[in-house]
This record gives sequence, C-alpha cells and structure tokens, in this order.
Amino acid sequence: MSEAWKLIAFAPREVIEGALLAHEDVLDWDPEVIISGSEVAEDRPEEWQLEAWYSRKPSKADKSALLGLFDGCTPILTELKLPETDWLTHSQQGLKPIVAGRFRIHTPDHAPLRRPGLRNFVIPASQAFGTGQHDTTAGCLAMLSAMKSRGLVVRNCADIGTGTGLLAFAALHLWPGANMTASDIDDVCIDVIDHNAGANGVRLGSQPGELTMLVADGMDHPLLQARAPYDLILANILAGPLIDLAPHFSRTLLPGGSLLLAGLLESQEAQVRRACRRSGLRIAGRAVNGDWSILWLRKRRWPGVRPARLSRLADWSKAR
Repeated sequence: MSEAWKLIAFAPREVIEGALLAHEDVLDWDPEVIISGSEVAEDRPEEWQLEAWYSRKPSKADKSALLGLFDGCTPILTELKLPETDWLTHSQQGLKPIVAGRFRIHTPDHAPLRRPGLRNFVIPASQAFGTGQHDTTAGCLAMLSAMKSRGLVVRNCADIGTGTGLLAFAALHLWPGANMTASDIDDVCIDVIDHNAGANGVRLGSQPGELTMLVADGMDHPLLQARAPYDLILANILAGPLIDLAPHFSRTLLPGGSLLLAGLLESQEAQVRRACRRSGLRIAGRAVNGDWSILWLRKRRWPGVRPARLSRLADWSKAR
C-alpha cells in the first residue's frame, strides 16, 4: 500500500486521443506514471478525460510533462489524492478485457477466458497503449485474424514500433512457424518484451517460431535488413512516420508481401495511401475502428487472392 495521486484533464475526445498518441512518442516518460483516456459518461461520447496516476504528490514538472502531451490547447488539471491503496491495481481496474478477432487481451488482475479458438494475452496496465484498449491495436488484431482467415501465409514477419510486443505475439500465434523480428526506437521495450514474452509463453530467439527483439529507428538496423525480404510487415505507429517509411517497407517486402498499417486517423488515410501507392503498394483490405483506419496493403496482386474491403467494425467499440 502506498500514497496515490491522480491528475485529470478534460477535453474533447480527439484531443485526448491525440495526447495518448503523443505520450507514445515521449522517450523519457517516467514508466511509473500511468495514463489512460476514457469517456466522461456513456451519454456524452465526445467528452473525454485523461487520467494520470502517481505514487507521489505530482510536482510542477509532472504537471508540465502531462500538459506537454496536448498540442494547441492547455486543459485545466484537477489534482486528487486517492485513498490509501495499491495505486497500480487501482489504475488497472478501469481496463476491462477486450476481444478482437481471435484474441482476448487482459491485464493481470483478470483471469484468462477459456474458449476454443480464442488466444488470451496478458499485458500489464502500465503498458496501457499496448493492452489492446486503443482502437488501433484492437483493429490490428482483428485485421490479422481476417488476413489469416483469407489464407495469408507468413514465413518471415517484422513488427516495427512493437511497444509491448502484442502484435508480434499475435502474428506468431497465427503463423507459429514464422521468423519474427520486433523492433522499437525505445530501448526500454527490450525489458518490456522480455517480461511480456515470458508471461505469455512466447519464445525469444532467432529460430522459426521465436521472436527476436532489437532497438531500431524505423527500418534502420543491420539485422532488419539482413532478415529481409519479409512477407508481412506490421507498423502501428503514426501517420507521419508511416508516410516516411513507405518506400523502405516496399523495398524490404517480397513481391506479393503484405503490409499492415495503423496509427493513422481516418482523416489521414488518403495521405498514407498516396505515399504507399508511390512506393508500389496497393490496398488489399481496410477497416475503420472508431476514428482510426487500419490498412492491409500488398506489393502486388497474388494469384488466387482477391482484395478484401472490410466494413466498419462498430462492435469493436462495444468490446472495449
């Protein structure tokens, strides 16, 4: 049991979602400070709150760091001292398990759900963006499941910007004999992946069916280049980097290889698709989860496999 405090910022949904994404780009964020975003009330879906939990009274620096996540606006922060409690468990209580495609993602304080065909993954709440709670992560899990159902075969895969490793874990579950390389720009993710792999029975190593983790900026790493070409690349990051990396993705994909992109708002989709078209990538499948687009692209048409346009998956939001 320890002292616990919370800062709350109220803003429109798109502002809070932008702050959550900005948080993922902060390399020196205190890993003990957990943040999450949610609706203020079910009947007010556009009014959101960002909550940050602290095991100490928030300092001026803490407040400045939180406000720094907001681009173009400065919401008023409300400071609350919480009852004496286990502050990490308290922060986890709002993260309910979600089901997306063939996967159920839950925090350690929820039990696995034993159901045929459903793979459980446990991800701590301190890694909230990667628990599957965000629309982009849930969307990728559902799209990966759809790609598998449509007969996609994967032997060599890379997950760029892996974060918690969840998407890499999911891809290895769907294609258990594949070579898997996961990378992130933040070296903190090495320990995160090590912990999460152990908790979920994912083998680390360099053999087929094992995951190799490395630190890299985009595709800029000798091992990423040496392991190319890939028949599947995953990238759940942000629209700007996706645009910049499009030619690099294309160069390291096999002819007929697949690219799964997320982290882009639906309003940014046209720009991302334009960059992909210039790099020889064409749309094969598309889904929208909330305000976020999830894109399946391929280097060229495969014989016998038709592009699939997925509908808006409104039911995902109900599973969050």
